[in-house]
Amino acid sequence: MNNKINYLLNTVRCVHRYSSVLTPKSSATIRKHILWIGRYRDPLGNVNFGKLLLNILPSLHGSSLRFVSQKTDVYSTGAEALVSEKASQSSLEVEKLDDSGSFKAKHAVDHSDPFFTSLQKCSCPCDALDLAAEAAVSIKHYTNCLTMAWRLYKNLSEEEQRYEKQLIFEYPAFVKLCQQLLRNARRMTRGDLVFSLHALVNLGVPQNTLLLQTLVRVCQEKLNQLDNRCISVLATTLAGMDKDKNVSALQAGLQLLVEQRISSIRDIFILQNLMKCLGKDAPVFLKKKLEMAVLREIDGLTFPNALRMFFALAAMNYCSLPILNPCSGKIQENIHDVPFRQLILILEACHTLQYRNVKLFSALADYVNSTAYLWDKRQIILFLSVCETLGFQPTELLDIFAEKVTEDPDFLTLKNLLTVLRVYSRLNHVPRVQKHLFFEILHSCLNKCLPQISNTELLKAVYSLGILGYLPQCALDELLQKDSKDELILPDDFKEQNTMMLRCVKTCMELDSPSFTQPAFVLTENMSSLVSLNLRKAREALIELLGDENMFLQNVRLPYRYHIDFEIRMDSDRKKVLPITATDDHPDSHVQRLAFLFAPVSAFCLGTTHPQGKLAMKKRHLNKLGYHVILIQNKKFQEMKNEDAVEFLKRKIYSEDAFSFPEATVQNNN
Repeated sequence: MNNKINYLLNTVRCVHRYSSVLTPKSSATIRKHILWIGRYRDPLGNVNFGKLLLNILPSLHGSSLRFVSQKTDVYSTGAEALVSEKASQSSLEVEKLDDSGSFKAKHAVDHSDPFFTSLQKCSCPCDALDLAAEAAVSIKHYTNCLTMAWRLYKNLSEEEQRYEKQLIFEYPAFVKLCQQLLRNARRMTRGDLVFSLHALVNLGVPQNTLLLQTLVRVCQEKLNQLDNRCISVLATTLAGMDKDKNVSALQAGLQLLVEQRISSIRDIFILQNLMKCLGKDAPVFLKKKLEMAVLREIDGLTFPNALRMFFALAAMNYCSLPILNPCSGKIQENIHDVPFRQLILILEACHTLQYRNVKLFSALADYVNSTAYLWDKRQIILFLSVCETLGFQPTELLDIFAEKVTEDPDFLTLKNLLTVLRVYSRLNHVPRVQKHLFFEILHSCLNKCLPQISNTELLKAVYSLGILGYLPQCALDELLQKDSKDELILPDDFKEQNTMMLRCVKTCMELDSPSFTQPAFVLTENMSSLVSLNLRKAREALIELLGDENMFLQNVRLPYRYHIDFEIRMDSDRKKVLPITATDDHPDSHVQRLAFLFAPVSAFCLGTTHPQGKLAMKKRHLNKLGYHVILIQNKKFQEMKNEDAVEFLKRKIYSEDAFSFPEATVQNNN
């Protein structure tokens, strides 16, 4: 209802405007605008709009009309907030807010010219266009009207923008303004030039029209005259344009100019904008120059700048720890001021940059955890999903979300269900409270989705539950039935991955079954006497500790395609390591077998020794086969001195912890 009222008011304003400005023969146009109330049409799909632009702004060389999809970064304050011209050059000035470091438009009105006073009173884009048609007498008047129209337009809601864009493009005053810009392009000041190009691009004017191509060419001619702020605006504009000959040439020239000017840029906001616009394709040496320029100004870093810097580095795909670490500290100090959407973007930026900061992730998770009652369940799913891609386990939040699922499972659509299963399985998280109820609810939701679930989704769901030691019987039966009938048709794109998941499901079905009993003897195969380079240190430490390489096995292959790095055998009292040959000749059920797994850091949840899903499943299955598993993070082991490595393995072998089973599972619920 509120939207319709807004449209009605806009239309009344339009009718009043037409009655006072246009000639009587425009009544048909007025009636057409009145008919727009409550209707939503894409202006780019309007045939009349295309004809209008072709008539006024003929495309180059008769090429077909292409329309550019424009998107504005939600965290950018807009390139129009970057340009600051003196009052003699532009009616808009930029003022930096001392408390936040953000920018807002400040109007520097020339009191000798009443035109600019009238411009500040405009309340909608068409007001600014009308003013241009009625009172503009110079190119500066026209460019400032266009800039004001864009500023007013971008502050509208998405629905209002749809309506207003159509109104602008079919508005006679806009036609006249475009004609003036085309006629006077080479007489514009540098600020008016880049500002006008930015406004037209973001309003969606087709890129291959004569007007935009002319402005791009004039920017090429005046490139060396642009100041730092104009360079920043131009970089933002070009980032939203398609690549063509003129745009590519201007981008190449702009990059060279940035290289020359970078030492003179002291405004961190401009530096951030250039980093974001130059993007990941910028040469490494230029990225390093931008990094050094930012580090010169890093002491005055504010919280908003810290946020923007995260996103700028991610856009450039350049991980600079000297910049990211202080930015991370600022974000942690002001965590309660970060909107939810930016929480997600911070984590996504960290993933892009491969920046793993456990303190930052923990602070974000603690904040979401403490305010979980404010967030929609789907928001929490999104947050957990991004944490999963980082390999970070927010334990308390996972427990809280599990409680929310048990209280109200109706929100679990198939998409949400698959996300939840993926998150909990990869992070190897079993809720501390009501774990059986949680998995029963997930199982029930999966059963409801079986009629419409695809083969790939079915396989992923059963695989995720299997990793956690839970066997969803109905879904498992359907999966195996399709497989036996060759009806399990899976896409070839991920054939190897799908084959691996199906094999794991079958292994879980056998080893995690309540009827499975531990075998008295497990057939092993020593694959090779050679060990990989990253295991040589472990082999040498075991030889030094045990005295002989006959006291352990290496590269051991087990049933179910499992493999262990080293195996040693001990007596029942766990006091003595036994020779391998002696235990092979006389298998004894009292012999304790230890399996050493030297895993990469990526196999554990970030910053912990908690194994992720696949490694946890392997450990559980080796336990079922009679092994006591010792998990070791290989990277940390490689960093130890030789004597420390020997002592570390000694503690692992003779410690009681080597024979405990601490991890939680849900097997006893099957």
